[in-house]
Amino acid sequence: MTYHPKSDFIATMIERGFLADCTDYQGLDEALISGCQSAYIGFDATAKSLHVGSLIQIMMLRWFQKTGHKPITLMGGGTTKVGDPSFRSDERPLLGPEQIDANIAGIKKVFSAYIDYDTDAENAALMLNNAEWLDDLNYLDFLRDIGRHFSVNRMLAFESVKSRLDREQSLSFLEFNYMILQAYDFLELNRRYGCVLQLGGSDQWGNIINGIDLTRRVLDHEIYGLTSPLLTTSDGKKMGKSQDGAVWLNAEMRSPYEFWQFWRNTTDADVGRFLKLYTELPVDECDRLGALQGSEINEAKIRLANEVTTLSHGPEAAATAEATAREVFEKGGVGDDLPTLTLSADDLGDGMSIVQLIVKSGLAKSGKEAKRLIAENGAKLDDAPLTDAGLMIDAAALSSPIKLSAGKKRHALVQLG
Repeated sequence: MTYHPKSDFIATMIERGFLADCTDYQGLDEALISGCQSAYIGFDATAKSLHVGSLIQIMMLRWFQKTGHKPITLMGGGTTKVGDPSFRSDERPLLGPEQIDANIAGIKKVFSAYIDYDTDAENAALMLNNAEWLDDLNYLDFLRDIGRHFSVNRMLAFESVKSRLDREQSLSFLEFNYMILQAYDFLELNRRYGCVLQLGGSDQWGNIINGIDLTRRVLDHEIYGLTSPLLTTSDGKKMGKSQDGAVWLNAEMRSPYEFWQFWRNTTDADVGRFLKLYTELPVDECDRLGALQGSEINEAKIRLANEVTTLSHGPEAAATAEATAREVFEKGGVGDDLPTLTLSADDLGDGMSIVQLIVKSGLAKSGKEAKRLIAENGAKLDDAPLTDAGLMIDAAALSSPIKLSAGKKRHALVQLG
């Protein structure tokens, strides 16, 4: 990882489009210039992987380290037991300790691709778990020492809470405590590790302010908050979602080829912005690529897909994904990295309907959706239009792999194991 002077962080955030707001620009800039500082982002363990919606925060931590500072990735082993109610219409399902630990193990794989925990330099990253200080809290002591610093009137005024109450949707006392626990995280990180900055999405602004206020009241320390915008695509869709669900960052949950395809399918208007946020290409080059028109913008999208996939899964995975895509789209082949459904003879039995195969291969979520895809001429079998929803596929038909397609951009291979 190439490092830059310590004063570059805020300039980088502004120049590349990461910055939504900051509690004290001048104070933070002076603190960063003075020497190596620590900043953290908290990630609750609600799934076994983070998805693309979290990638903007991960890239912020990466740039923080590249500009000479120490990033802290805080796993929410404690706060996941409560669940962040921010801008949700219902309570998160409660997870047990074993599931939370399994999710944390999965999430850790994501960070190692972006952040250096093993460097000998003073800015080696830390990975911590807030269960370290939250699990053993004494409730009465916590209420007396920490709870007295929080005004219920003020907590009710935060938009994440107010919006739920305005819609007359239930907010449990458990969820209401979340913002106090997150504030306490910042206090403990400052006390134990000298952390001076919390980063996060703009939906976390209220929680960040709570942590700053609490730390000032209890420790009389000056700390800061900096947020990124909540990102949507140019057509208004939430970042991190695709037609077939969340775009996970772990290869076990979203193959590198499918991940590459997500970025390759970026809308023209988003290419330049995404290059600045999700790659390390110089800003001038991002602007040049984003300004391309016509067929040339497709090469910019391929560059985006290669750069992001290289960061997340490595250069070999990116090269294989691009080669597979060119084979599939330009030559009508199947490529080497296409999502593959392997069936056993027992799975197949006397035969399986093409509708079932489309669902099992992930190209449709239900039989109804698969039938509609066929009826609307959106499905293909080995690049030929698929018109018969009653077609049965048996072992003879799978003597060699078959390729299924949904539209022009989504493909899968089906083979007999």
